[in-house]
Amino acid sequence: MTDDLDDLKSMMTAATPTPDPAKRAADLALAQKNFDALQGSRDGLRPTSVTGRKGLWTGVKTMFGAMTSRGGLTATTALVACGFLVATPVGQEMWRGAINDRNTTTFAEELQPVVADAELDVATASRQREAVEYLAEPVPNAPVVMLGDVASGPTAQMATDNFARTLPVDGALIVPEANTETFANADESPLKITSETPVSTFSIDVDTASYAVVRSSIMRGQLPSADAARVEELINYFPYAYPAPEADGAPFRPTVSMMDTPWNADTQLVHIAIQGRMPAIQDRPPLNLVFLVDTSGSMADPTKLPLLKQSFLLMLDQLRPEDEVAIVEYAGSAGEVLAPTKAAERQVIRTALESLGAGGSTNGQGGLEQAYAVAESMTEQGEVSRVLLATDGDFNVGLSDPSALEDFIAAKRDTGTYLSVLGFGRGNLQDSTMQALAQNGNGTAAYIDTLSEAQKVLVDQLTGALFPIASDVKIQVEFDPSQIAEYRLIGYETRALNREDFNNDKVDAGDLGAGHTVTALYEVTPVGSPARLSDPLRYAAEEPAELESNEIGFLKLRYKAPGADTSQLIETPILRDQTAGSEAKFATAIAGFGQILRGSDHVTDWSIGDAIALANAHRSDDAFGYRAEAIRLMQLAATLKGN
Repeated sequence: MTDDLDDLKSMMTAATPTPDPAKRAADLALAQKNFDALQGSRDGLRPTSVTGRKGLWTGVKTMFGAMTSRGGLTATTALVACGFLVATPVGQEMWRGAINDRNTTTFAEELQPVVADAELDVATASRQREAVEYLAEPVPNAPVVMLGDVASGPTAQMATDNFARTLPVDGALIVPEANTETFANADESPLKITSETPVSTFSIDVDTASYAVVRSSIMRGQLPSADAARVEELINYFPYAYPAPEADGAPFRPTVSMMDTPWNADTQLVHIAIQGRMPAIQDRPPLNLVFLVDTSGSMADPTKLPLLKQSFLLMLDQLRPEDEVAIVEYAGSAGEVLAPTKAAERQVIRTALESLGAGGSTNGQGGLEQAYAVAESMTEQGEVSRVLLATDGDFNVGLSDPSALEDFIAAKRDTGTYLSVLGFGRGNLQDSTMQALAQNGNGTAAYIDTLSEAQKVLVDQLTGALFPIASDVKIQVEFDPSQIAEYRLIGYETRALNREDFNNDKVDAGDLGAGHTVTALYEVTPVGSPARLSDPLRYAAEEPAELESNEIGFLKLRYKAPGADTSQLIETPILRDQTAGSEAKFATAIAGFGQILRGSDHVTDWSIGDAIALANAHRSDDAFGYRAEAIRLMQLAATLKGN
């Protein structure tokens, strides 16, 4: 580090070469173009023509933060690379803009927390601070040194190589490919031979995180990774107009229908739909809500903590005056930011939210333990308590035993305090961690990439997300081997259950919230269809096919009333003449699109254009524009896939 600091000092004090005016103007124009593209990409409102020098100063800080974050430069080399910010005509202009707008002392003060957050050993941290203090010294005429002219050495070369990846080359901006995201998914559900495995069992899923992640990728001009697309979450993102349950019956109503498979003329689809009851808002019990907010250094991005704050503020207006809110933050350690406070005191809650800032490592376990303790202190008889964890999922401290943490969360759900997880930001999104926490906590997992998504999750669907009407909902389908030769469940790979789990009330499953809908699709191959992929067994004792029979299978569902230990059973036959309507066909279009994103072998003769046509024909009621948005996303995805 000493050699690197000397390199930095010599570079900063060297004589300034005479720049070529034409080259300087061209470099500055290109820098502004690239800066506009990056800073204006979210809302189109932050070009350099608007932000001026302050925009350039923001760019300096943003670039430094990116270099010191996970996936960027190591903290040891980051300050050397920051020195290289003045090592090009482009960087020179940004540096001088920063000095004109802010004095260099302020520059050092604002960089200091970034350096302090780098988790360095004491000796290295001391050298980092020395470098920052040096940067605070007046630099009236910062030099322009081209990257090829800087001092050599392993650390300097590493900084050069990494920083060069962000520089314009031939008019195109090269973005570092740092990405540590992980997604919870599994291999596509296999085809089952009915005579060998006639029964299929799985847990319902009402999470929507995958759809929002897919949308985020497409809107950034990238096709999502195959693992990011969980088909059941894409399907269940949308509200559907399914038949409502009887007023005095079960809390939800299942319906079954059939249709021809659009991507295979020789198979059929079985469409299973569940519609939950929506109780009157005045009938819901008092709510105790603990906001558990990740304030670690990785949350500093505008799409993370700032968006999180705006999202929670939207939610406040949906709470009743008697509801209570508490706020717990966690970074290197956990702490209570707001003691339990009545929702009527909105300004107090708002002030506490706005006080949150990002910095430090991520002690997720400590935060969860404290949040649950606060929730338990708030709970009285007949009330509902929920922990709402908001994070990018980047747990790196206090999580030495993930299974122990999951057991801890599972034990807490048995006390009635459920955990839901909201994901923010991209690049280091740990979707797999978020899914595990939400599933063990009997809550839902959602991903929020825009304020509109926050409106959907935390306003429009708040009651459904926080107030379950049925717990441990399991689905089991038995197909008749004399009617159906093969079948496969589309999606739900991470929700599969063993056959014996269906009747075991100790096995956890998904919860159904107030007003929620659930959709599942099976692709089935009738006996005698040319689409059959397996040969019949020579010695199988099969009953003669009764092709005229109207019943091809049987649907069973188990659920518990919230807080109950014993499940209840619902049964209904699956009949050929139950014809699918527009809602089922729109869901099918989304299912086809999701399978294409996953690279499924079952939709090779079907295109995104086919999915668009089917979705367009069955938009039905689209009051919030979700279906129109999905069609636009499919159009973009088709273009990206073609390119």
